[in-house]
Amino acid sequence: MKRSLLIIALLSTAGFIKAQTKTDSTTTINSTDSLMKTLSAPQKGEPVIATFKATRLILSQTTETVKKKELNFLVIHRFGDIGGAAGGGKTLWGLDNSSDIYIGFEYGLTDNLNIDFGRSKSEQLIEFGLKYNILHQKTDNSVPVAVTLIGKTALKPYHVNTNVYDFYSNRFNYLAQAVIARKFSSVLSLQVSPIFVRTNLPYPFLAGNTHNVFALSAAGRLKFSKRMGIVLDYVHPFSNFRDNSVNPKFYDGLGVGIEIETGGHVFTINFTNAEAISEFNYVTNTQSSWSKGQFRLGFTISRIFDFNKKHKSN
Repeated sequence: MKRSLLIIALLSTAGFIKAQTKTDSTTTINSTDSLMKTLSAPQKGEPVIATFKATRLILSQTTETVKKKELNFLVIHRFGDIGGAAGGGKTLWGLDNSSDIYIGFEYGLTDNLNIDFGRSKSEQLIEFGLKYNILHQKTDNSVPVAVTLIGKTALKPYHVNTNVYDFYSNRFNYLAQAVIARKFSSVLSLQVSPIFVRTNLPYPFLAGNTHNVFALSAAGRLKFSKRMGIVLDYVHPFSNFRDNSVNPKFYDGLGVGIEIETGGHVFTINFTNAEAISEFNYVTNTQSSWSKGQFRLGFTISRIFDFNKKHKSN
């Protein structure tokens, strides 16, 4: 009897140990699986990157900023009218002329804060500005959009009619802008941007021309290959003076183009009716019409130079 009880006790103990070992093993496997799933699962709430490929499209600036200690060198060119009275074969459809040329630099003080400097051929305009990305779109949609603020001042140091500038302060212009963008998918990004332009001496020099102009722009990028996309850019100024003016007649700025990414360069080939490149000029003074053939070929070249030693060591 004692032997039978001892055998039963030993079998029970062995069964318990086996069951416990199985349970512990299962628990270990489940814990390991859980940990691996956590590590392999995409992290939520990360910033969305590359909403746009460059800091500029055709007319508009984007929400993108240059990273810390990086320098973006910009060359923007607009040729002459393709059609109309100033275009056609006699000017090689505008290629003989240049309506505007812009050379600019954007430097990253931080990943989100840039300092900008540039000069335009049009009115010999010199610009200085700050660009701050205050809000990043998140992958989990906890923040659905990216928001960047832009502030700029511009100076017209030279002008043929120097008598117009009776006060030196009349040579200054100011701009405040907010750019709101969303990357809807890997192929589609859209943005809207309210713009306020203050011109101390409005150009053209016409009676009734207003110092302050509010405008709204809309732009987008549709990617159709790994490194190429279609870009569209439009701006509408809200101005009774421009709406009712007959001579000259003002028009909204509209541009369409193809954006090409080639390593450290972003190259945009575009067509637009806006002669000027700077917001100070094209928002307030676009007098060319698409319907009259007064649109032009243009291009933008953006080249990033990296001065961050940490990036080079990686």
